[in-house]
Amino acid sequence: AFLPVLAWAAEIDIANPQLQAGDDGYVLAADFKFELNPRLEEAVAKGVVLYFVADFELTKARWYWLDEKLVSRSQIYRLSYNALTRQYRLSVGSGLHQSFASLSDALQVLSRLRNWVVVERGEKGVRAGDTYDAALRLRLDVTQLPRPFQITALGNKDWSLASDWKTWQASLPALLPAATPASASAAPVQAEAK
Repeated sequence: AFLPVLAWAAEIDIANPQLQAGDDGYVLAADFKFELNPRLEEAVAKGVVLYFVADFELTKARWYWLDEKLVSRSQIYRLSYNALTRQYRLSVGSGLHQSFASLSDALQVLSRLRNWVVVERGEKGVRAGDTYDAALRLRLDVTQLPRPFQITALGNKDWSLASDWKTWQASLPALLPAATPASASAAPVQAEAK
């Protein structure tokens, strides 16, 4: 049996991706432009949890071999609706949860990626001042839907929501010096005073 390849235009646009120096390493900021179609809005309103995944990659071009992938990170967003409280809930990873009175408010926060640490301080192979190829995408992960919805979503454009990889050249600025604990810096001073 021959299955035609389904090719659809990206439904999510990515704007203004930027890597900046932060306290723990390099943080990513970007804006996502998208809307949920009526089928997805209805699913959320009826209690189906939608999982969005942001994927980031940092690679270094090599003339003699394939590009070297230095960093690969993913962050999961969980969008749900609680019928008892009549609030939408957006969870990022396993720690941060926010509640919203409307779906549009929740989507507005989801569309603004800020302060995501994608390159940790001291990451092997990453140096300030060098230029790298960065790539980012956002997608609805239908594999985390309940089983009946996964079957419905297979090959159904209503359940397809994703961006293409947004790639750009990133020149990494120097990181600020790591903060030292106050007790470590105070110990030598006390020793000198004796």
